Amino acid sequence: MKIYFFTILPFLFVYVGSFGIGIQQSAGVKGTLLCNGKPYANVKVKLYDDDMGIDTDDFMSEGKSDSLGRFAVAGYAYEFGTIDPKINIYHDCNDEIMPCQRKITVFIPKKYVSKGETPESYYDAGNIELAGEFKGEERDCIH
Repeated sequence: MKIYFFTILPFLFVYVGSFGIGIQQSAGVKGTLLCNGKPYANVKVKLYDDDMGIDTDDFMSEGKSDSLGRFAVAGYAYEFGTIDPKINIYHDCNDEIMPCQRKITVFIPKKYVSKGETPESYYDAGNIELAGEFKGEERDCIH
């Protein structure tokens, strides 16, 4: 019986956040997206709680950059520990003919995590120039 309990224990923690169990925590991030120094409009930005192991990342929110390249996203998730917020940015800057989109990830410092549904403050990611290559950059066709 003891072995059975320790076998399922990790899976309980994986699925607990999916059912709204845990501490409700929020995060927000804002910034400006540029492509070759010009504002980059209509770029999809998704906010996630980054989860490790077999647990999939928890989707928190999404938005798009405006005509000036500005974006702001905020959302919340349930976790027993502190959430690990990140944004994924999906774009075609300098990449229009390649299949799928470039995906870069920006992690949000934990000091911008708040308790509750609404973040107390937003992390300002500043100007993000998408023309260059980013460490850990990937391609994503389904997002």
